[in-house]
Amino acid sequence: MASAHEVRLAIAAGADALGFVSAMPSGPGPIDEELIAELVATVPPPVSCFLLTCSTDAATIAAQVVRCGVDTVQLVDALPAGTHAELRALLPHRVRLVQVVHVVDDTSMDEALAVAPNVDALLLDSGNPRLTVKELGGTGRVHDWALSRAIVERSPVPVFLAGGLRAENVGEAVRAVRPLGVDVCSGVRTSESLDPDRLRAFVAAVRDAVH
Repeated sequence: MASAHEVRLAIAAGADALGFVSAMPSGPGPIDEELIAELVATVPPPVSCFLLTCSTDAATIAAQVVRCGVDTVQLVDALPAGTHAELRALLPHRVRLVQVVHVVDDTSMDEALAVAPNVDALLLDSGNPRLTVKELGGTGRVHDWALSRAIVERSPVPVFLAGGLRAENVGEAVRAVRPLGVDVCSGVRTSESLDPDRLRAFVAAVRDAVH
């Protein structure tokens, strides 16, 4: 979400959660934390508000969450060992942790299963944190859904799916992976702006796939 107008569009379309992107090394959509806090304050329950952060320091992340007033933090980069527990100790109990795992190859399975006990959910995306300038989401690329399905089947926590999803392929993705939910950015945008028609088509495709 980048504006009050986009927030209203997404809620009207039936979104269960809204994402707010803080500073990132690459990718679309970052906005100032002051604006994130303003927008989050307008979102009615039960719609969740996710703060996307690339920080890997517990104190920094906790301060971001408090400033922005979100109920969920989406960790788009891997955290050092022990940081999830430190973060939980610093955050209000109502704040949920969602760890992004970028599905690159078979090592992504090991990464997902290792971190899952420390978080409330996983989100499988198509970035590449191994690059010099890390890709931490917003790539518009599809990854290996067979590997994502294998992670879903073995994960002890719920799993969201992201990466190159759009109205034309999200139904296939949902049926192939069986995630708890799906996360979309570029697939519902035209010239970087949220497109109401593409958004409605995407939501309709998701609903068709789960009924």
